[in-house]
Amino acid sequence: QLTSFQAVAVRSLCTSSPHDHPEHGRLVYKGNLAKAVLGVRFFSYSTSIFNLFMMPYIMLKTGIGFESLFIQAAFYGLIGFFTFVTPVTLHILTKGYVIRLYYKDEMDTYTAITYNAILAEKVTVFHQKDVKIPDITKMFTTFYAKTKSMLVNPTLFPNPQDYHHLMGYDKSLFFNLEEEKEPDDRK
Repeated sequence: QLTSFQAVAVRSLCTSSPHDHPEHGRLVYKGNLAKAVLGVRFFSYSTSIFNLFMMPYIMLKTGIGFESLFIQAAFYGLIGFFTFVTPVTLHILTKGYVIRLYYKDEMDTYTAITYNAILAEKVTVFHQKDVKIPDITKMFTTFYAKTKSMLVNPTLFPNPQDYHHLMGYDKSLFFNLEEEKEPDDRK
């Protein structure tokens, strides 16, 4: 059994980069809004849970159950909006925000880490060939990995070549001149 000093010395002799992950590969991207997204969603969930627990108390103490039907509908609608619609909307808007993106050279696969509905990290593995760029620029989508929308900030890639490879910009363009000539021959 190693003492703590020896264990530190053995760990420091490791040749892998601190940005490497043994399972996912090399870290190529780290989102700078990860803590903010987690904090906002956690705050939204906690206030919704608070609202659900406080609603019976508020109804009993204020006597809102005895007011007109219009006031009841407005009150329940307002509370329901903040209790249910806000967390769902935040989840939909931020579910594709990539916290970390790893790349495995030997397999040409990417591993995107995002948050799921219960604020746990979700792993999505995809190949570069699965990346589709939307035809029309979308507000919360940089690319699609298979069918899942992903949001990254291109300026946060330490190596711009990693972003270019992810998006497929490093592939050469090939035009088939035979296909271009065929429509002219038919005329």
